[in-house]
Amino acid sequence: MSENRKTHFGFTQVDEDAKAGMVHGVFTNVASKYDVMNDAMSLGIHRIWKEAMMDWLAPRPGQRLLDVAGGTGDIAFKFNARTGDTAVATVLDMTESMLIEGKKRPEAAEMGDRLDWVVGDAMALPIPDNTFDVYTISFGIRNVTRIPDAIAEAYRVLKPGGRFMVLEFSAIPNAAMQWAYDRYSFNVIPQLGKLIANDRDSYQYLVESIRKFPKQDVFKKMIEDAGFDLVKYRNLSMGIAALHSGWKI
Repeated sequence: MSENRKTHFGFTQVDEDAKAGMVHGVFTNVASKYDVMNDAMSLGIHRIWKEAMMDWLAPRPGQRLLDVAGGTGDIAFKFNARTGDTAVATVLDMTESMLIEGKKRPEAAEMGDRLDWVVGDAMALPIPDNTFDVYTISFGIRNVTRIPDAIAEAYRVLKPGGRFMVLEFSAIPNAAMQWAYDRYSFNVIPQLGKLIANDRDSYQYLVESIRKFPKQDVFKKMIEDAGFDLVKYRNLSMGIAALHSGWKI
């Protein structure tokens, strides 16, 4: 990529080539407190959203899951818990320290060889074509430098008939409610980051990155442009988050 090509890091314009390293730095900094902060920021509601993701996904025995930006393993654990002993989940993340934290969780020990942990980039997956039945990415795609590249990679590694599903923060259709949510996000979340993770700046970035992510209909069109069919989305908590689903037909 040209050094002159720009993208956003939160509200700051940066060189495209620099963003991945900056995002890596954020998640390296917060890895040890990531799960605690998720509960604090969302008042635990992220757990309900992830269960809603599993409900719509409806995992089946024997499926292979690739969970990209899989962090500390939440989605992989939930997927495997719903599929008996026959499904296998691969957790892929660009930040090794996040995967290390995931491996410490009791679910990782319980599931053993039904989990793979891989360091990798969403825009250039180290995976052959047509490998997985399901691709998920939860609160991660907004951090990718070139989102269309990540969606194209998802299409490539899914088998025909495979399912693509994204859980991501989104936009509230009601302006007054969005205003109130913005006040909470910008005033409370960075302070929680300072208190719990001793890292205000990383959580300031995470709040800003949500505001830069495409709105629901725009993101739906990006998924369709990558070749996915039957693309739909569902708002969660009035649009604070949204689930997006598509199929490789």
